[in-house]
Amino acid sequence: MQGQYNHGDAYYRCRFPQEYALANQVAHPSNVYLREDALTDPLDTWLTSAFTPHRIEQTITAMADAQPLDQPPALATAAQTIITECDAKLERYRAALDAGADPAVVTGWTSQTQAERARAEADLHAQSGNSPRRMSPTEIKGLVQALGDIATVLRDADPADKAEVYRQLGLRLTYQPETQTVRAVVDLSAHRGVMVCVRGGT
Repeated sequence: MQGQYNHGDAYYRCRFPQEYALANQVAHPSNVYLREDALTDPLDTWLTSAFTPHRIEQTITAMADAQPLDQPPALATAAQTIITECDAKLERYRAALDAGADPAVVTGWTSQTQAERARAEADLHAQSGNSPRRMSPTEIKGLVQALGDIATVLRDADPADKAEVYRQLGLRLTYQPETQTVRAVVDLSAHRGVMVCVRGGT
């Protein structure tokens, strides 16, 4: 959604191209408007309540517990398996060579296996930077503390500072026009959600 002002009030607007909807068989209103304060007021109330002094430890624990387990991606696991198999093959080829096998044949096998191993190592290296790491409760607490008094920031700060708090929290909002609700998720490789009714309640 994009920001737009109407009669001095801030709105979010989603203009959905009719041609795209027809071509992809997507049901979506051609225009959706959402008044900003109808969203940010209940959103800030939710965030403030989650980070009040008497609830912050509970919130941090919930965020830490909700993170996915540290598991290597399937591609990285497969690549590691290939590397292990290639190493075993290379040992067998060396043993065959020592036992008198044709050096030309063994050299061909070795070259092919080394190339396969190199591809697997490249895949493993590419995946190593993509594997999400669980944050500890201490790390999450440090991040939250670095943001300062979230309740005060959300109540008193200018829009740019507010936006920075939202960004640091990994806040993502998804609007459902049929029910006029927004799903708000704070994601630090964690997941917390709430349904916010944009007509006033939470």
